[in-house]
Amino acid sequence: MSLTTYILLDTFVLTDIYQTEATAANTEIFAAVQKEDSLESKIDANANKEAKVSEQDEEALSEYGQSAENKETDEDLASIGAVLTQTEYENYSDGNVSVIIKQYTYEGTQVYVADVKLKSVENIKTAFANDAYGRNVTAKTSEIASVNGAILAINGDFYGAQETGYVIRNGKVYRDTADSDDEICCIYADGTMKIMNAGEKSAQELVEEGVWQAFSFGPGLVEGGEIAVTGADEVGKAMASNPRTAIGQVSEDHYVFVVSDGRTRESAGLSLIQLAKFMKGLGVTNAYNLDGGGSSAMYYQGSIINKPTTNGHRISERSVSDIVYVK
Repeated sequence: MSLTTYILLDTFVLTDIYQTEATAANTEIFAAVQKEDSLESKIDANANKEAKVSEQDEEALSEYGQSAENKETDEDLASIGAVLTQTEYENYSDGNVSVIIKQYTYEGTQVYVADVKLKSVENIKTAFANDAYGRNVTAKTSEIASVNGAILAINGDFYGAQETGYVIRNGKVYRDTADSDDEICCIYADGTMKIMNAGEKSAQELVEEGVWQAFSFGPGLVEGGEIAVTGADEVGKAMASNPRTAIGQVSEDHYVFVVSDGRTRESAGLSLIQLAKFMKGLGVTNAYNLDGGGSSAMYYQGSIINKPTTNGHRISERSVSDIVYVK
């Protein structure tokens, strides 16, 4: 019964909105962030020098895909059997955000990787369906992304399908109840990402120490550079092979967004351990599993680029309660 209810959430909606202005950002959270190697520390009052530094940073962002780091990543993925199959997506760079999309075949499944570098983690944003926080308030990932002017977006943790679990978005607390052993993913204003149990700190304490986004789905896939799941681990409502969505951190202000297909003739889907191995192959220090199955969707420059499945094997987007996006 619970599985049927979960799958049909996008069709059978009982709206219960109890807080709005969900996309408002608590930008004060960044005021206290001091980075020794920040862009601001490199720029003096000289206007010409400021322009030159800006040009250098933009060039560095646009060319990072040619680096040895990214070549090593492809080699690491090849070592676990992941084959690069598609690099024809247009790269994006605007001086603040740089995105490179690659597509791999891994374990009989198409996997889409968005490699993202940022000047500030403030560019990793979240948004709620209909700009409203509430149970069973849903819209398609592409619709939420388009409304918010996203360059890149993936589905989030589908907080609206759960009654508990911390919801911290854009530096604001929307839900502060959670089971103490719930694994949560926290992205901090200084660019770091941590996976912890909700019992360690309250939602308000997390915001006060600089958490910008917090998700409650899980589990953590990679922690401290090591795989954190086993072949016996699985999300309660999921099948062993499933479409998947995950987010990972390679280094400060360097993130990867990953979505896999599944439930189709072309793609079997991934287990959690397979997803964890793939994320480690990307060179992440930490990685976290978001909502998968029919929810899994990646939006890039105006369209969905993966093949999301809803109600079995039909190719279509499921409506979800939230997205993670880059702007």
